[in-house]
Amino acid sequence: MRKRNLAMRGQWRWPALAMFAAGYGANQFVPLLALYRRTLALSDAEATAVFGVYALGLIPGLILGGRVSDARGRRPVMLAFTALSLLATAVLITGQWGVTGLYAGRLLTGVVSGTVFTAGTAWVKELSGDGASGTGARRAALALTAGFGVGPLVAGPLAQWAPAPQVLPYVVHLALAGTALVMLPRARETLITGGAVHARAPFLPASVSSARFLRVVVPLGPWVFGSVTLAFTTLPGHATGPTGVLGVAFPGLLAAGALAAGVLSQPLGRRLHQAGTARGGTTAAMTGLGIVAAGCAAAAYATAHPGMATATVAALLLGAGYGICLIVGLRETEDIAAAGELGAVIALFYSLAYSGLAVPYVLALLAPHTGYPAALLFTAAAATLTLSAIFLAGRAGYRAGPQTNHI
Repeated sequence: MRKRNLAMRGQWRWPALAMFAAGYGANQFVPLLALYRRTLALSDAEATAVFGVYALGLIPGLILGGRVSDARGRRPVMLAFTALSLLATAVLITGQWGVTGLYAGRLLTGVVSGTVFTAGTAWVKELSGDGASGTGARRAALALTAGFGVGPLVAGPLAQWAPAPQVLPYVVHLALAGTALVMLPRARETLITGGAVHARAPFLPASVSSARFLRVVVPLGPWVFGSVTLAFTTLPGHATGPTGVLGVAFPGLLAAGALAAGVLSQPLGRRLHQAGTARGGTTAAMTGLGIVAAGCAAAAYATAHPGMATATVAALLLGAGYGICLIVGLRETEDIAAAGELGAVIALFYSLAYSGLAVPYVLALLAPHTGYPAALLFTAAAATLTLSAIFLAGRAGYRAGPQTNHI
C-alpha cells in the first residue's frame, strides 16, 4: 500500500512532462525565427506576425482546454492534444519552403499549447494534493518555464551549427512529445465525469467576478508574456548588435537566459505571495511589475545602444519579472477558483497572460514613428501605471477566495 501511495504521489510528473514538451514546442521557434528572417526575407512586421499568430490559436485552445477538461476529464484532453503537437511541429518543418507553413504551424502550435497548458496546470494541481499549499502552481509554472527555456537553448545551437538546421531542431521536439504521449496514461484521472459540456453553461466562470480577480489578476495577466516575449522578438532583432560566431544561436541563448531568470525568480514570488495574500496584500504582484518596468527600461537602453551585454541585462530583467508574474497569477487563480471551475479560471488567466504577445507587435508598428527606445520607455510607463492600480487594489484589502468580494 505504501509503495502504491508513493507511486500515486509521483503521477503529477507525467502531465508536467507534457507541459514541458508543449512549452519546448512553443519556444523552439525563437532562434529559428532569426534564421527564417534571412532565408525567407521576412520583414520586421512579418516576422513578428509569424511569431504572434501563435496567440490566435491559443484562444480556442485555452477555452477548450479549460472547459472541456472540467467536463470530460484531464487525461483524454491531454492525450489528444499532446498527439496533435506532433502534427504542429511537422507542419512547421514545411516552413522552410514558404511562410505559409510557418503561419499554419505556429497557429496549430498555439491551439495545442493553450489546451495543454490549461488542462495540464489543473491536472498537476489536482495530482499535487499531497503537497503544501501552492505546490501544484509551483510545479506547473516550473514545467512550463523550463520547457520555454530549454526549447530555444537546444534549437539555437542546432540551427547554427548542426546539419539540416530547419529540420533537426524540430526532430528533438517530436521525440520529446512522443515520450510524453507514451507516459501520460500512467497518470490517473482526477475528475470523475460522465457528462458533456453543457450548452447553457456561462461563458465566464462565476469565480472571475470576484474583486480580487478583476482588480489584481486581470491587470497583472498581460504582463506575464508581454514582458518575456520582448526577449524573444524585439531584443534579438534590434538590441543585440553583431553576434559574431554565435549567429542565430544567440537569440536562443538570450531566450534561455531570460527564462532561467524566470525560474530563479519564482521562489521569491511564491514567498511574497504567501506573506501578503492572507491580508489582501499585493506586494508580490507589484514586485513582478516593478521588475518588468525595469526590464522595459533596460530594453529601451539596449535598443539605443545595441550589444550582447546590454541585451542580456534587459532579457534577464524581463525574464525575472515574467517568473514572478506567472507564479503569482497562478497562485491567485488557484485561490479564487470555485469547485468545478479550476480549469476554466486557469484558462481565463492564461488568455490574459497570452494577450501580452501583442506587445512586441504593437512595438513593431510604433517603432517606425517613435523609434524602439521611446516605444519601450512608453511600455515601461504602462507597466508602472499597472503597478499603481494593483497597489490601490491592495490598499482596499480584497482577499483571494472563491466568489468573494464581488464588485
